[in-house]
Amino acid sequence: MDSQNPRVGIVMGSDSDWPLVKKACDTLDSFGVPYETRVISAHRTPDVALDYAKTAEGRGIQVIIAAAGGAAHLGGVLAAGTVLPVIGIPVAGGALNGLDALYATVQMPSGVPVATVACGSAGPVNAALLAVQILGTADAGLREKFRAHKETLRAKVTKANERIHQPE
Repeated sequence: MDSQNPRVGIVMGSDSDWPLVKKACDTLDSFGVPYETRVISAHRTPDVALDYAKTAEGRGIQVIIAAAGGAAHLGGVLAAGTVLPVIGIPVAGGALNGLDALYATVQMPSGVPVATVACGSAGPVNAALLAVQILGTADAGLREKFRAHKETLRAKVTKANERIHQPE
């Protein structure tokens, strides 16, 4: 659910993207990062997309996450309208199973960067984690939460290694 004073804006091209995008929301929740969510189409409501991008900074948004499938121009349209970092999540589906969305999101022209994460379930989690890292450059408390997260990942790998080396 949308937070008061959001720092991250999460925009999806269709409400069918919600089950995937919810993973980004859950990840941001786990770090205590407030966010807002919107459904905005780069092709059906381009004026709304540009307005969102142009007004995000003034509303306190510091990072935008854009999830879209198919032609997936949403991240690029948002990036064109703001100086804020934009992270694109290419949504798998359609005839090309997300390859078109990946190419459309990652192949941005010079001067209009969109950081792009993986298609599939890792994408939204990584998009949220990247947003946390970006915010953490100016927020020591958030940076320490991310450091603890990395230590948790390390501990899981260490335990997995120990498990496979247990005598039978």
